[in-house]
Amino acid sequence: MKRLFKFFSSLKLTVWLLALGILVVFFGTLAQTEDGLYVAQQKYFRSLYAVWSPHDPALKWIKVLLPGGYLLGTMLLINLLAAHFTRFQWTWKKSGIFLTHIGIILLLVGQLATDMFARESRMSFAEGQWRNFTEDFQATELAIMSDAGQSDMDQVVTIPTTQLAPGREVRHEKLPFTLRVTQWSENADVRRRGPMVDKDRPAAATQGAGASLILEPTAATRAMDRRNTPAVVVEVLDPAGQALGTWLFALVLNEQEFEVGGRTYRAVLRSTRYYQQFSMKLLKTTHQVYRGTEIPRNFQSRVLLENPKTGEKREVDIYMNNPLRYAGLTFFQHQMGRDEIDANRGTSVLQVVKNPSWLTPYAGTLVVGLGLVVQFMIHLVGFVRKRGA
Repeated sequence: MKRLFKFFSSLKLTVWLLALGILVVFFGTLAQTEDGLYVAQQKYFRSLYAVWSPHDPALKWIKVLLPGGYLLGTMLLINLLAAHFTRFQWTWKKSGIFLTHIGIILLLVGQLATDMFARESRMSFAEGQWRNFTEDFQATELAIMSDAGQSDMDQVVTIPTTQLAPGREVRHEKLPFTLRVTQWSENADVRRRGPMVDKDRPAAATQGAGASLILEPTAATRAMDRRNTPAVVVEVLDPAGQALGTWLFALVLNEQEFEVGGRTYRAVLRSTRYYQQFSMKLLKTTHQVYRGTEIPRNFQSRVLLENPKTGEKREVDIYMNNPLRYAGLTFFQHQMGRDEIDANRGTSVLQVVKNPSWLTPYAGTLVVGLGLVVQFMIHLVGFVRKRGA
């Protein structure tokens, strides 16, 4: 046990962990050129370990095993706590060091909490439209809707695309049918089927819009300014297991209807939605640029915020460097444009950030700074007293 504590509290372990952290940052940055930011983050910084290899096919035999960000962070935290219990003396003269280490612990724990609980999404609407949900930037879902018996209400069942693997059968207690996934593509082009060019190619599906379309899977994009357009082909089976046909659902297609047991259902592949207990209506957009340039001077959205649960109803302006913080969410002005159908109608996209631990980095930095100041003042006072004596 003593050897174990000695190992985890060793200063050599600290140096090795910091050196490995530099390597992970280096190889993770290299991987971003091909994998993109989000994939590289998951692979190298939000994992226990990672394996790096060059993207050149001729050098694929090179493998570098690296610790992941979660493993390094956990080991640094254990190393810091073990060092306190085995080597540091709990005295007033060391109070600055204790505060500094507490601040570092807050930073480490805060980063872990941010990775686990933080979420970024967007709210897109045109002037006059209401929104009570935000949409994920990357994740998608298959939404199946049916009439819930009220004119203005739908019963919605959502299936994350992580469950849409080819050959898998998807069932839900609220759905009287089964979906059998026949094809899934993370990124795909969907085009209309040409009678001459595609005469030897079958349509993407037998029913719905896919009966006149061709699905062409393409390589997934990892660029920050582009997004994958996933598509899935599913076979609908009635309660008796009888096939009713196949349907194509893609991010670029609208809702499609199908009937099972005399009841009509609507389905669409869309960005994953996060519904809120309040609604926002876009009242007006203001898009100003500096004269003679396209450089934005002011992007501003005036919204009407309404929360039936609290009875709150007020107008709010959201613009650059002036976000709206409400119900644990932060709304930033992200993009602005014009409606495709009505050019006189402005549109706005708000970036929505949910981060329950957003105060932790500030608190950690403050405690670290306070600890350094306290430790410096303790040494300064001691030095002045010695000089005075």
